[in-house]
Amino acid sequence: MIPTTDLEAREASAAAAGAAVKRAYVQRMFSDIAPRYDLLNRVLSLGIDRYWRRVALARLGWDRDPGGTYLDLCAGTLDVAAALSARIGFAGHVVGADFAEPMLRAGRAKLKGRTIAPVVADALTLPVASGSLAGAIVAFGIRNVADLDACLREVHRALEPGARFVILEFSTPRLALVRWIYHAYFHQVLPRIGGLVSGHRTAYTYLPDSVRNFPEGSVLAERMRQAGYGDVQWKPLTFGIAAVHVGTKGQTVDGGA
Repeated sequence: MIPTTDLEAREASAAAAGAAVKRAYVQRMFSDIAPRYDLLNRVLSLGIDRYWRRVALARLGWDRDPGGTYLDLCAGTLDVAAALSARIGFAGHVVGADFAEPMLRAGRAKLKGRTIAPVVADALTLPVASGSLAGAIVAFGIRNVADLDACLREVHRALEPGARFVILEFSTPRLALVRWIYHAYFHQVLPRIGGLVSGHRTAYTYLPDSVRNFPEGSVLAERMRQAGYGDVQWKPLTFGIAAVHVGTKGQTVDGGA
């Protein structure tokens, strides 16, 4: 009989590679680590994740329509939704969508006084009308979706013409020394600390594996173009540890998308 820990490790590895078990594994994993997710984010990123989120939000272009409805996709504990709704001059609404309900519940304290609507929803079937969103953003969540290309198309469907989709995600640094340090931390330090603090055996081994299997910057940019986005741009952050991608839905709606 295969030990439970070995089965969990195999499932995590399969999910990171995009196997059929990915959706169920990711949903269960984030539900399990939700109570300590914010703490782990701050500790494991040394706080730099806040800077990355600020950069991503600055690319959203919400001032184009400060009263519009915006999507925080794979919203987790609603960090991005709360930061957007707190922007001076923002007068719109933010839909925080995530399919792991415990994550949204863990972020309830961030809702006070904010125009945020948490919604339990899958990134591949968003409960919003076509052309209804003034913009969308996803921070460190898109590599977890079961079908990347379907997700890109679904967000494109929901955006109004001229709206932007901003993707903030981990990437692999190109500089050899930075890449060596990055891999040492991601594969040796992070899983041990993450597992100890979260109490989840495989969540923080899944993370580096999922990053390794995620498309690198130029490839993701091309897949955004193939999904219908125009003016696609991307920029590495902090020596390439993360990257921000931006694509815009064209002014002419193609095929009702």
